[in-house]
Amino acid sequence: MSTTLAVGGMSCGHCEQAVEEAIEALAGVQDAEADRDAEQVAVDGDISIEQLVTAVEDAGYEPKA
Repeated sequence: MSTTLAVGGMSCGHCEQAVEEAIEALAGVQDAEADRDAEQVAVDGDISIEQLVTAVEDAGYEPKA
């Protein structure tokens, strides 16, 4: 299953990496690809939006669910 979540506050490659790592640490996630220009992260795996929102918030960024 593929999910896309809007994410604010990413301004550099390090930000993208931080978001990706936070999401990829969740059980059920196979891959995450953040795009700061599009202000979103694409996630492959069996994961709820609520879990994604929490992971993004915990990483210090602004989910826009």
